[in-house]
Amino acid sequence: MGTALPRVESFASTPPWRAVDTDAAATYHPRLSVEIRAVDAGRRYLLVSPCRDEAAYIRRTLDSVAAQSIAPALWIVVDDGSTDETPAILSEYAARLPFLKVVRRTDRGRRSVGPGVIEAFYAGLEGADLLRFDYLCKLDMDLDLPPRYFELLMRRMENEPRLGTSSGKPWFVHPRTRQLVPEICGDEMSVGMTKFYRVACFREIGGFVRQVMWDGIDCHRARMLGWLAESVDEEPLRFIHLRPQGASQKGIWTGRVRAGFGQYFMGTSPLYYLAVAVSRLPRHPPLYGSAAMLWGYFSSAVRGAPRYGDQEFRRFVRRYQHLALRIGKRAATRRVNEERAALWAAAHRRGASA
Repeated sequence: MGTALPRVESFASTPPWRAVDTDAAATYHPRLSVEIRAVDAGRRYLLVSPCRDEAAYIRRTLDSVAAQSIAPALWIVVDDGSTDETPAILSEYAARLPFLKVVRRTDRGRRSVGPGVIEAFYAGLEGADLLRFDYLCKLDMDLDLPPRYFELLMRRMENEPRLGTSSGKPWFVHPRTRQLVPEICGDEMSVGMTKFYRVACFREIGGFVRQVMWDGIDCHRARMLGWLAESVDEEPLRFIHLRPQGASQKGIWTGRVRAGFGQYFMGTSPLYYLAVAVSRLPRHPPLYGSAAMLWGYFSSAVRGAPRYGDQEFRRFVRRYQHLALRIGKRAATRRVNEERAALWAAAHRRGASA
């Protein structure tokens, strides 16, 4: 997997601030009382970050975005009713960072994942004119990003017109060894904690579904329309996830059960999901995590839980998954991408000539 990340002790200190050029030319956005910084043509990216009670992690994320080699044109952080020190920390940084805008929502009384996160995301996005940006990223506030993260993602998209969504790979501190280890995530999906999108692709897929599996449905729909989706395991794009995937506020069991329901909702094949769970049996936490995934999926099926309503999409997902079982996920992804290339080309030729 390339050069290993340094031990977690190497990340203990706060990353250095990148100097912010407050004299740079900017344009005023009529929807928000904040300036949108002028950046290189074609590299205007918007960050939208829903958060709640992230005081333990949020400075790491704020500092790592402030240190980016190319700053965002605008960063909207949606404080979804925090009751800890999050609002005070955000106010402190908003006074320092000219591209940061904080939107506050009333306290709903609890932390809400899945639909609640996407509702908060849209509460931030509705304050911006998406057409004034080239890229959009839904960014979590419990991450530590490398300094060229967004620059390198934009370069990848500049080099591949079909690339609709991309991300690096998340690493986390192992609870026993205290060393950084990679989270499990397929190369064919951009990861949910940092969904970096070409705006044109985001608009074509219809945005995010307001349900737990929003961060799988989006990539499958993008691929269905001929776009490419990816996460990239390259050293300059590896980032630290300070709260490991599936480790919800109620524990890993709850997080994995929720993931199982999400897969059921999306339309995932039961055979495919069983194979996924078996393949993850030895991973942290061994056995326990896979059992929770399967319980979430099959208990949802037994009680007749609702599913994503687009049947054509569900057929596309199952066909892709069954193909992956036969020839492997990487080969299946490559084949489907090749099959959908003409669809993408035809759609974008029409768009260019319109």
